[in-house]
Amino acid sequence: MQIQVRVSEEGVLRHQRHAFTDRYTLVTELLQNARRAGATRIDIDFDEMSGRLRVSDDGCGIEDFQTLLTFHESGWDEATRQEESPFGIGFSRCLYAATRCVVMSRGRRIDFDTRAALAREPVDVFESGVPASRAGRGTTVELHGVELPDLAGRIGALCAGFPVAVTCNGHVLDRPWAADRLALQATPIGGLWLCGTPDGWSSRDTAVFLQGLCVLRPFDPRPGRINVLHLDPRQFMARLPDRDKLIDEDEQRRRIDATLGAAWRAVLEQAKARLPAAEFVATYHAAMQAWGHLDLLNDVDVLPAAALATIGGYPCRDDCGDCDCLRPVDVVPTRDAIERGQATLVVLDDLDDDTAACWMLARARGFLVLDVRALHFGHWVFAHVRFQRGQQVRLRPKGVHARSRLDGRQARAEVVLCSSVQVTVGDDTAEIGGEGVLHGSTLYIPDGEGSGEPVRQVCDFTDEHGHFLEDDLDADRQALAGLIGRLRCADPGDALASLLRELRPERFPALHGRRFLVTVGADRGGHRVELVA
Repeated sequence: MQIQVRVSEEGVLRHQRHAFTDRYTLVTELLQNARRAGATRIDIDFDEMSGRLRVSDDGCGIEDFQTLLTFHESGWDEATRQEESPFGIGFSRCLYAATRCVVMSRGRRIDFDTRAALAREPVDVFESGVPASRAGRGTTVELHGVELPDLAGRIGALCAGFPVAVTCNGHVLDRPWAADRLALQATPIGGLWLCGTPDGWSSRDTAVFLQGLCVLRPFDPRPGRINVLHLDPRQFMARLPDRDKLIDEDEQRRRIDATLGAAWRAVLEQAKARLPAAEFVATYHAAMQAWGHLDLLNDVDVLPAAALATIGGYPCRDDCGDCDCLRPVDVVPTRDAIERGQATLVVLDDLDDDTAACWMLARARGFLVLDVRALHFGHWVFAHVRFQRGQQVRLRPKGVHARSRLDGRQARAEVVLCSSVQVTVGDDTAEIGGEGVLHGSTLYIPDGEGSGEPVRQVCDFTDEHGHFLEDDLDADRQALAGLIGRLRCADPGDALASLLRELRPERFPALHGRRFLVTVGADRGGHRVELVA
């Protein structure tokens, strides 16, 4: 017994209608046929009320009408088959999308009911009576019973990169990403237009087209702010039947990204050769960072401003509301100033229990914070950078006044009130006054700090979902401020008055008008209260 692969023609005809996922593929397939026929102009006319779609072109026309109704046999010449690998199923979309189909070309005409055609009933080809030599070029396809809602609103996007002039209901489409509208550069995989090459405003967002149809769509299609790539059809193939995605898309994306990266490399090398160093760095640093070409800066004496920042605000943990202590630098130090030690650059880890003191020291000393992501690891500046990671951190409070503990909603720490704090990291030392410093599980509060703001160094006040807990921050800030106030209150009368304000004894009518003798710390640490007659 032997078996072999067979094709059920009835099954193919019955299920082919479910192969297409987008109803607008009907239009793009007709556009593709016109382009392959050498058309220089395509006119689309659609009446949504009646469902009549008419597509006319000035191409070479149809030599054999049978090719229209032959599935998986394109009928194109050998050159087209080699160049574009047509599938031979495009026109079949018309059979499933319309109730009636009329095609006119080269002085001949067919007019048939699509249901009857799918039932494999013969379709007559009529002669128009006009010799083919006088009938003119081109083909007209007229479909009835078509549903294409909002075609007028979508046709612009469908034809944005199409290489042939297209009109829809008399309106000429812009086609802003068509190959004939852009100065494309040749690459190993197709024609490329890079955005941002004159001003450095590069983008990784790319509109990719194959045979004039978009196969990779940009996320933010702002004019002039995306790259445009027209792929070589001999190297790439779109997925059947809609042709809106590449086969092996992940692999092809890597090829595309590598090509764009190489194109940017060439642009940057040319800019580096012709521009002064300061202008080159200021213009193209963002592009070098985006496309992985930061090594071009390794031998340039000028540092990019984006690589440096000053600590302008009180250092807090990340994600703590809108608190951002880093500020752009006003003046970028020269290489000579850095090498002479006139400007100190430091690399800081994210602020936490172990690094908060490093941040406070760097702020007090006016160090510049270097973003290591903004430079290549081989850059000359790293020989002059201080890395705080692994450095011994020592804190010595001066003039300790009191010790207590803060147990807030989120912030919990030992609290030490002192005159000032001496912070030492490696060989660097600074004396901090007026602002709290966290180290380990201890919060050091120098004289002059009473706002409660240091709780922002203790925790970031975000929950497990990343939501900022503003109410908890306010409550813990007030709790720390209150604790500091109580610990600093040296006058007994002021201390008791502060306590009574918190307790609000006026809420108890039995206490009104009464006098008490209160002894604090009596009876083994307890308190004694006596009513005075």
